[in-house]
Amino acid sequence: MDDTVIDSSLRTVEWKDNKVIMIDQTKLPNQLVFVEYDDFNQVADAIKTLVVRGAPAIGVSGAFGLALASLQSEATTKDGLISDLEKARKILYETRPTAVNLKWGLDKIMTVANSESSVEQIRQSVINEAKKMADEDIQINKTMGKYGSVLFDNNDTIMTHCNAGALATVAYGTALGVIRATRESGKNIKVIATETRPVQQGSRLTAFELKHDGFDVSLIPDTAVGYSMANGLVNKVIVGADRIVRTGHVFNKIGTYQVATMAKQHGIPFYVAAPLSTFDMKSDAKDVIIEMRKGTEVTGIGDKKTAPDDINVINPAFDMTPPELISGIITEKGVAKPPYEESIKKLFEANY
Repeated sequence: MDDTVIDSSLRTVEWKDNKVIMIDQTKLPNQLVFVEYDDFNQVADAIKTLVVRGAPAIGVSGAFGLALASLQSEATTKDGLISDLEKARKILYETRPTAVNLKWGLDKIMTVANSESSVEQIRQSVINEAKKMADEDIQINKTMGKYGSVLFDNNDTIMTHCNAGALATVAYGTALGVIRATRESGKNIKVIATETRPVQQGSRLTAFELKHDGFDVSLIPDTAVGYSMANGLVNKVIVGADRIVRTGHVFNKIGTYQVATMAKQHGIPFYVAAPLSTFDMKSDAKDVIIEMRKGTEVTGIGDKKTAPDDINVINPAFDMTPPELISGIITEKGVAKPPYEESIKKLFEANY
């Protein structure tokens, strides 16, 4: 694995010379480091350890992981290769349980693999499909940005939580993609980013990314959301999502529910931006597994201890925001408005 630091535009994950190249997001904002993987197990580990994170980026990374698995396999028959891909799919799938894009990316690749007849055709098709998914992710985000930008006004200050930017996708971003598109449409905007404890995706990633792109961005502690809204510092809120069920319940980074509740209290529109690949049309909200992460994320920052030894920790990675708190869900097929069960269904009917 090569840890060379390359300064290039923020393309989170890409395929080059039969390897997967990623920005190591655990090193940001101190260093912009690109890592190279040639083994799908390394990609699985990268997803698990948050080298790559954000639902759309995880979906494409899973697809690239299967592309690597197809090259690693020594199978000489279609059945042998499909069997190896299934084993790799299981390992990749088990890395993060809440984001639905991972399953979407893996399933899409397996469908392509099963449709080809020879080992060589499968390898080529799987690589081509994964690369196509990466390119389409950028296009989807740009289309979503255009639909979303009309919801924001000149001189708006927009609050965002966690990181739903270029770093959460292949490039451009979902929620931050809408913010980018709003600026590209000629409007003057400011952004307030929450730090997003405990892993600080807001301060490490969102603030880094927006500053890198020349936005007027201010960072606040998570505990200052109410203060900012009560003091008229925020006009609108936009966040991304890791999973949206057909009823419009949104699963996103822990703390999103609090931001949405506070926005409702202050009459501030609260928007969600997510591609159709983030929607789970089968599960009920109550059946979605919320990933629990290790306690050390909460009991210290880096090597610095911030809590007593042996303290019990509850550290969910995500929470659920109910549809009544959401003003609109921005997708690449348009904006869903309440009632969500109807409007989400319409978006999917328009798509297929």
